[in-house]
Amino acid sequence: MFAFNDKFPTFHQTNFMLLTTTNTIEGKPIQKYLGIVTAETIIGANIVKDIFAGIRDIVGGRSGTYEKVIEEARTNALHELEDKAMQMGANAVVAIDLDFETVGANGSMLMVVATGTAVKI
Repeated sequence: MFAFNDKFPTFHQTNFMLLTTTNTIEGKPIQKYLGIVTAETIIGANIVKDIFAGIRDIVGGRSGTYEKVIEEARTNALHELEDKAMQMGANAVVAIDLDFETVGANGSMLMVVATGTAVKI
């Protein structure tokens, strides 16, 4: 299980894996670079969510429905990134980058790509 600070993207350590958006980890020298890891998640928002988001777009304000979809996709991508890094023998992933795109007909699907470097610290 990972812990990723959404408000201040730095790092947090869990039982097995450290995930960070920074290139280095203060006080923890990188012993070995194991390679690039990537994870992709594509998640759809159903028609009911689209209707409520459309209403929110008209009246203004935040769309909690879409925010939850984005959070789920990001969490899934980071879990997959962590799993792939563990399979490589890593105990940390540095320089994590998250990219968000809409795909599919009328942008009905959200794609999150997480990329980082698996390392041993």
